[in-house]
Amino acid sequence: MASLFTKIIAGEIPCKKVWEDDQHLAFLDIRPVQPGHTLVIPKREVSYLFDLEEHEYAALWSAARTVEAKLSRQLGCERVVVTVIGWEVPHVHVHLIPTNSIRDVGMPPAATLSTEEEAQIQALLCI
Repeated sequence: MASLFTKIIAGEIPCKKVWEDDQHLAFLDIRPVQPGHTLVIPKREVSYLFDLEEHEYAALWSAARTVEAKLSRQLGCERVVVTVIGWEVPHVHVHLIPTNSIRDVGMPPAATLSTEEEAQIQALLCI
């Protein structure tokens, strides 16, 4: 079944386009964290970022960089922050959020790890 974003690409669901090329589409998020919050997606439906082919992965980040430049130029924000969460819609998408402060994206995170949990994570990951 086609994802919500595939339906947007096909024109079955409207969106507010910000930028487009042959392989990508960027459009305003319908639930923005900040004004100008934009999603950049590949037109080929792939559910998980790291399942993209290497050249598609690189092209997605190039597209995100192009859209970031437009957002920065047009909105005059201090920084455009990037998130890739990957659970909301099963179609790869990069969130670009115009910001002027870390508070614009709800940082720092609400949850913290206990000393024991942190030690467990370090034992698993650190070399």
